[in-house]
This record gives sequence, C-alpha cells and structure tokens, in this order.
Amino acid sequence: MGRLFGTDGVRGVANRELSAELGMALSAAAARRLAPAASGHRVAIVGRDPRASGEMLEAAVVAGLTSEGVDAVLVGVLPTPAVAFLTAAYHADLGVMISASHNPMPDNGIKIFGPGGHKLDDDAEDRIEELVAEGPGLRPAGAGVGRVRTAADAMDRYLDHVVAAAGRLDGLTVVVDCANGAASEAAPRAYAAAGARVIAINDQPDGLNINDGCGSTHLDPLRQAVLAHGADLGLAHDGDADRCLAVDADGQVVDGDAIMTVLALAMHQAGELASDTLVATVMSNLGLHLAMREAGIAVRTTAVGDRYVLEELRGGAYSLGGEQSGHIVIPRFGTTGDGILTGLLLMSRMARTRSSLAVLSAPMQSMPQILINVAVADKATVAEAPAVRDAVARAEAELGGTGRILLRPSGTEQIVRVMVEASDENTARQLAHRVAESVSAQD
Repeated sequence: MGRLFGTDGVRGVANRELSAELGMALSAAAARRLAPAASGHRVAIVGRDPRASGEMLEAAVVAGLTSEGVDAVLVGVLPTPAVAFLTAAYHADLGVMISASHNPMPDNGIKIFGPGGHKLDDDAEDRIEELVAEGPGLRPAGAGVGRVRTAADAMDRYLDHVVAAAGRLDGLTVVVDCANGAASEAAPRAYAAAGARVIAINDQPDGLNINDGCGSTHLDPLRQAVLAHGADLGLAHDGDADRCLAVDADGQVVDGDAIMTVLALAMHQAGELASDTLVATVMSNLGLHLAMREAGIAVRTTAVGDRYVLEELRGGAYSLGGEQSGHIVIPRFGTTGDGILTGLLLMSRMARTRSSLAVLSAPMQSMPQILINVAVADKATVAEAPAVRDAVARAEAELGGTGRILLRPSGTEQIVRVMVEASDENTARQLAHRVAESVSAQD
C-alpha cells in the first residue's frame, strides 16, 4: 500500500480509491492514535461538504469512530475551518472533515485534525497509516461503543467566531461564489451578519455540482456577476471554503498573493505582524517578495501546502501566512486556512480605509507567471527523470536570474506542475511549454 496521506489528507475517487471500508479503517485508526481508550470519555467532530459521496463516507467515518468507543458529534455541511474551530471549541479529541476541497465532484477526501483543531504532522499521519495496515484490535462492546449526536449550534458558533474577528462592512456590496459547496449557507450569512449587502451565486448545492465551473478555480462567473451588479468586489471560495480569491470592482482578479499583501500591510501598520514577517510558499509570485521588501517585511518561504505554512507559522510564532491559491492563515483566529474569515478581513480593510480593493492591492505587481499542469501516470518518477531535470536546467540558464522555474508533483493528484516566472509573458510561456513537453515525453 502506498502512502495514504497527501499534502492535505487522504483523497481519491469516492467509492474507488476512497472507499467506505477505507473511511472506516482510517477513522478507527485515527481514534486509536488521537483518542486512546485510557483517556476516558472521547469525542470527535465530524463535518463534510455537500458531495453526494460525503453521506456514504460520513456513515463510514462515524462507524469507525464509534467502533473504537469514541462519540461522534455531527456538525453537518460546514467549511473545513469550521470543523477545525469546533474541534477546539467543543474540546474534542479529534475532528474529521470529509471533503476533496477544490477537486471535482467524483473525488472526495478525509482530513483529520488533532486536539485543538490542529492539522497532523507527518509522524502522526505515519502512525495512523501503520494502524490502518495493522487492522483493528479488540473493540469495545456494550456500553463501551461510541454514541452519535448532532450539534445543532455548530453553524452559529462558527459564524459568531468569524464575524467577531472583523469590523463592520456596512456600505459594501459583495458577490460571493460559493462553489455549490460548504460555503453555500455559511458565507452569505457571515458577510450579511457583518453588514455587507450580499449577492450569492452558485449557492444551491445538489451533491453533484460542487466546483462545477464555479468557485475559486473558475472565476469568470464571479467576474461577470460583479460587473453586472456593480458590486464593490467579489469573493470566490472552493468546495470546502478554506480558500478565498477575489476580484475587484472592475473584474480584475486579486489572488492569494495580493490578498496577503493587503492583510500584511494592514497588520504591519497596526503593529500586529509578528517579527514583521509573512510566511508564503514557493509558488508565491516574485511580485509579492518585492512588495514586502519595499514595505520592510520579511518573507519566509515554505513548500507548497497550507500544512507547511502552518508549521512555519507555529515554529516562528508568526501571525500571517498563506498561499497564492487563496489559503490564508491567521493563527490569532484559527488553526487552518479560512476563506470566509479571509473575506471578512479583506472587506474590513476596505471599509476602514474607505479604499477600493484595486487601490489596496496595487502594491502587489505580479511578474508574468505561467502554470501548466501535466497529467502523468507516476508523478514522482516523471518529476525526477534526468531528461526533465535537464530541460529545467536549460530553461533556468536562459532566464539567467531574471525569473525562476518550479517543477513539483501535485500533493493530491497524478499531476506534475510546471511554473515559470519571467520578466515578460512570452518568455515565461515558451519556457513553461518546453519543460511541460519534456514532462509529457516521460509518461
């Protein structure tokens, strides 16, 4: 069996790679690792996004938890950061979120949070995988079997938490693309509670339409709606609402790097940016680094994945980090990326400064960046192939220090990502396609 955990939990096509049997085994193993029987009364929070397969996997996860004597508290369809928050708020031993985030509907995933709502480190994931392979031991019987209950106040507790973190948004009109996902109820309610006029699109999940031509991976519907309604901005979430991307009043995209720029400058000005440092991944545009350097803010760089951003934030006691894809983490308010919180704080900055999003994000000037995703059968082998490495070296030599090339296997799919930044778009595009062709040739 290959490694189950990727960069963000366990994912696969639901009922194929991610079966009900695996869901049960994984949650049972997580219970044994994070909530051992000797710890007394044990509780796990279980949430999901609205994918049809989430109902099946929720039942499997609950069976795994309760078979180990852990009570399962169902919070229903909620964003991933809500499950992390509620794991801490309910003093639970662990939390389980059933979602494949931005992946298409046939996929699903299982994310596990430890006590306090923190993501697991590699050692904890490895131990859970070992326990899955070992299989169950002697399970409890009778009164020792876990029970199942529903937390009726889960949504309200989460919304109260995120709305309290931001200022009033009166006077702002926002279009929010909910991706027909976990944000469909939570995001419009949160923004309206803070005083914004909210126009929601793609907020009618039917179990099959999540991320389908909408949300943070498909911004055209949002751009069109912002222009049609004359809104101040638009916000786009992904399937589990741990991401937030934006468009300004003119329909121009404001990505995660630009959002981090707005928030970092605001926190720097308020004296709230710990060590005057921002944490970002290797995928962040060079323009972010230049904007931060101009403001006197250092940038700490990590591998791709919000778990690595989180590790750096916790290790250095930093106060802001994130990814170009829209995962923004502010440890003061949460233990993981929170798209709805990000949207609230972004709009709060607009309201307090009486500035447009275009003006606030102007310090971030992106260098041309081309990203090509190459589907392959074996991402790890292809990425390390000598011919691919030679192609990367030749392209780097052509750039001569005026840009950069990043080649990495996806953490969740059989894809190799080729990213090239250069001083002009044509150069970036040509080099990216050349490297991508070398990747394809190895498959």
